[in-house]
Amino acid sequence: MKRVIPVLSLGALLLAALPAHATDTGPAHRDSYGTKAVYTPGQNPRTYQQPPAGYTAVFTENVSRHGSRAATDGEDGATILALWNRARADGQLTPLGERFGPDVQALEAAMSGVGYGNLSGRGKDELRATAVRLTKRLPSLFASIAENGEKIDVVSSGQGRAVDSGTVFSTALTDADPALKSAFGPARVDKNLLYFHKSSGGADYQKWLATDERLAATLKSVTDQPASHRAAARVLGRIFTPAFVRRVVNGEFSSTADDFAAATAVYDLYAIAPAMSEESPNGRSWDFGRYLAPRDAAWFGYLSDAEDFYEKSPSFSDADITYKMAQPLLDDLFEQVEAKRDGTSTLGAELRFTHAEELLPLAALMRLPGSERAATPGETYTYANNPWRGAETASLASNIQWDVFKKGDDYLVRMLYNEKEIAFKAGCRPVEKGSVFYDLDELERCFGRS
Repeated sequence: MKRVIPVLSLGALLLAALPAHATDTGPAHRDSYGTKAVYTPGQNPRTYQQPPAGYTAVFTENVSRHGSRAATDGEDGATILALWNRARADGQLTPLGERFGPDVQALEAAMSGVGYGNLSGRGKDELRATAVRLTKRLPSLFASIAENGEKIDVVSSGQGRAVDSGTVFSTALTDADPALKSAFGPARVDKNLLYFHKSSGGADYQKWLATDERLAATLKSVTDQPASHRAAARVLGRIFTPAFVRRVVNGEFSSTADDFAAATAVYDLYAIAPAMSEESPNGRSWDFGRYLAPRDAAWFGYLSDAEDFYEKSPSFSDADITYKMAQPLLDDLFEQVEAKRDGTSTLGAELRFTHAEELLPLAALMRLPGSERAATPGETYTYANNPWRGAETASLASNIQWDVFKKGDDYLVRMLYNEKEIAFKAGCRPVEKGSVFYDLDELERCFGRS
């Protein structure tokens, strides 16, 4: 039976709001990868502000998402290859579609070789490079850690890719300065702090995610609309003949996938492919962009962003369920700095490795750039009305870093978001206009800790 598609207007609104480059024949924009975008540092280190005169670095800490990785399972590949094999048997592949199956098989083999969900070669490189830039940003701090016997604490969610991220990062630090090896103790696991979306502390959130009717209705209204099915048909039309696409749309293969699920599987492979660039045959790219027109990649990127926006980030303006779980993590950022000020800590660095499900709520809780605006009642999140983008908020290997500087009894904090110096939220006053340095007492006041 042919599907009856509801008539909604959101698709037309969003498509009109996509950047011009998302509808031309050029390469798809970074936004189209959502939170699977690979990491890009946000600022040239040579342009960082210097701390005020007399202040020296005494501590640094981070919250980092794991690096680029393989897909968490092979479901997308299995889904689309089942349709591809049927179409090949029926002689209903396009010339481009003939190449698609071998490309999927090669990508899946590479991900299976790395281990589904594990760090890829690119992911390890992202973490190494970030660690090296950290030592170059704060050379006197790391020299002091080595000379004075201070410690570096490494803690993760306990998930393999987060544990490995901490190991790769730590190894890069000791490779840069072997004298730091004695600073590291055994790495720790803290699921309540760094995997809270699936720990006991997230019970209310887990219940909301599974049962909230408004959330379900909103995501359905975003996804199940004419624009989604038109985009799906175009994606499938690159691989399969029109006759075979009609068979998919009409539900002949519903036990495998409908049109939207099949096209989403193609998109998911497109989105993860850059993270696996070092495992590609040429070491550069899998070129899955050939299987989606830029505007269709942008559309599916928006759908992915909408899901993350509502489920994990600013979400609805009259609720805080998606980000209040991150309060203990924000508290820990403060507590580490306060312990340094109070003389109760021997740490020179606190390094945390986690996931998008933790970094996104933390960004929303802190009102970091792009995460300031939730969706008001009656307003649906679109690229036209909200600056939130998964690729910028929580790309693979994305991070929040706080650097702490001391002069006498005064302590200043600088925040970097994906290695870009940024201001703290509105209402927090820097030491002077235009500065990225904040007195710790002022931050405690601004965040309600004093």
